[in-house]
Amino acid sequence: MWAASCLASCCAACACDACRTVVSGISRRSARIAYCGLFALSLILSWILREVAAPLMEKLPWINHFHKTPDREWFETDAVLRVSLGNFMFFTILSVFMVGVKTQRDPRDAVHHGGWMMKIICWFILVILMFFVPNEIISFYESVSKFGAGLFLLVQVVLLLDFVHGWNEKWVGYDEQFWYVALLVVSLVCYLATFGFSGVLFHWFTPSGHDCGLNTFFIVMTLILVVLFAIVALHPAVGGSILPASVISLYCMYLCYSGLASEPRDYECNGLHNHSKAISTGSLTLGLVTTVLSVVYSAVRAGSSTTLLSPPSSPRAGAGKPLLPMDKVDEHEEKEKNKPVTYSYAFFHIIFSLASMYSAMLLTGWSTSVGESGKLVDVGWPSVWVRIITGWATAGLYIWSLLAPILFPEREF
Repeated sequence: MWAASCLASCCAACACDACRTVVSGISRRSARIAYCGLFALSLILSWILREVAAPLMEKLPWINHFHKTPDREWFETDAVLRVSLGNFMFFTILSVFMVGVKTQRDPRDAVHHGGWMMKIICWFILVILMFFVPNEIISFYESVSKFGAGLFLLVQVVLLLDFVHGWNEKWVGYDEQFWYVALLVVSLVCYLATFGFSGVLFHWFTPSGHDCGLNTFFIVMTLILVVLFAIVALHPAVGGSILPASVISLYCMYLCYSGLASEPRDYECNGLHNHSKAISTGSLTLGLVTTVLSVVYSAVRAGSSTTLLSPPSSPRAGAGKPLLPMDKVDEHEEKEKNKPVTYSYAFFHIIFSLASMYSAMLLTGWSTSVGESGKLVDVGWPSVWVRIITGWATAGLYIWSLLAPILFPEREF
């Protein structure tokens, strides 16, 4: 017994030393990736608790206070939402705290890049505290998360547009026939996948013998937008490229599928109820992968001149030179004192807050965790409309990115 306790103490001490070593090795350059790692840890924790926390949560009287104990699925969903709420609170607090940081001499800059041991401890405390809040708060957070998840999807669109335009400019910049052919091939593959996907949607969500006019409208509307993308992008006045149009078309079709798959399982036009397990697993995996990639991409791209994360004071956003010349020594001291930050810390953390909501919706299937009767409310129409409207907003943002330089030529986009 004594040997076992000594061994446990040694293991704990080694683990603490390892954590201190890892935390101390996080520099200014790697801080953004460290935040991505913390977000990934929240996803792993949510996934684990969804599988194993239900028996324990059934014994907590402030959670299971119903006359009849809900199904295991209810507790699995509730555990995911509580971890998500703790993660959301952590990044939201950081975002509010970082509002107005403009120079690296601001004390809050050190908080953003350092103090990792304390931040990890605070993150764990917030997650644990969320398991002591009333069910009504979790229910409210779940409702808000549907719209926060939709907003994160819009952030994904902005990041996707930034990535695709950069990809297109890079290949066109080579000015070689091979890269033009590669651009054309990728565009054709995306369009073939888009139209093939639409055929699958017609097969799954407009079964014969049922009146599925709404589903047909969603799919046809998405196809109309796909054609509109190509027409606007290839118009001589716009001078756009087919590659961004094809990628956005495929993404809009995926959002259409995502919305249709969120329809109630007993809805006669939802053809996924016969093989919902395989479909839901694939959707969950794809959704989590795109979420992690979006968050990592936002962290890596933070500070670039083409992304939302650059504040007006950023040197990459066009910060001006001093009006009066200074001596070299004074100029160096002034630069060190007022060196601007390269991206907005507040907006950076908001992305993680929204991603926390979106990942919770993915892990729970956009389900309601807590209701008055304690029963699990299935995927419903609010989730459908959030995703469909997000797809339409995606189309609007892309078309605006093409037409804005023509409508407002005096402005820089």
